Amino acid sequence: MLYAALGFAGPGPAEAALRAFARELVDLLLPPRCAGCGRGLAERSALCARCNGALPRIEPEACPGCQDARAPAPGARCVRCAAAPGPLDACCAAVWFEGAAAGFVRRFKYAAPGLAGLDPAAEAVALLLAREAAARMPGPAPLALVPIPLHPARIRSRGFAPAAVLARALARTLGAPAVGALRRVRDTPSQTGLDRPGRRRNVAGAFAPARPLPGATVWLVDDVVTTGATLGEAAGALRAAGAARVAAVCIARTPAPPR
Repeated sequence: MLYAALGFAGPGPAEAALRAFARELVDLLLPPRCAGCGRGLAERSALCARCNGALPRIEPEACPGCQDARAPAPGARCVRCAAAPGPLDACCAAVWFEGAAAGFVRRFKYAAPGLAGLDPAAEAVALLLAREAAARMPGPAPLALVPIPLHPARIRSRGFAPAAVLARALARTLGAPAVGALRRVRDTPSQTGLDRPGRRRNVAGAFAPARPLPGATVWLVDDVVTTGATLGEAAGALRAAGAARVAAVCIARTPAPPR
């Protein structure tokens, strides 16, 4: 892995900086092409109009809690979410995790470590969708952006943390810092295949606050949300650190399994 060759114990600022430099170099040297169909583009963009329009976007009028139902008013929660608000004040994604959108997310999320795994096209789409999700967020702007942390063992195997890449990009857009305010204290097994109660048990106690956040509005950042169990557990840790408002921004959302 690149960070091992440089003498680092794991990927960190140096790894992230090298990946960012390589990505910018590719953008500079190669003509812009659509990440979906590969057609040349007249200007720097992630997708052509046709591929962009084909993504399964979540309706702008969707409830900012579940995004399954239509909001009764802009920024308002649906009846079900209003009755049981949960630990998050809002949770906004840009697309449903299916079709071409799921393919882009998988390419971004499971890229190989180091420069060998650099996939500028998939990352460009991921950042585009993260910014769209952030633009949907109701309420006040964040004081800090907090990526859902991976356990150090996962970072060593992957070589990078996808949520941290998204958080840094949103930080540049929003002017709020990306802050490591959470620690992953347990290396939890994959959530794939677990039902809602199983997911909650799997991530229970997985996070701990890394710094105080008295009275802060904080946005959690992650790639895909399914039941919200991971985000809910992380939000609880941030509230224990003093955060007054915690929302979540994700690229994509999968329909929640039956309650």
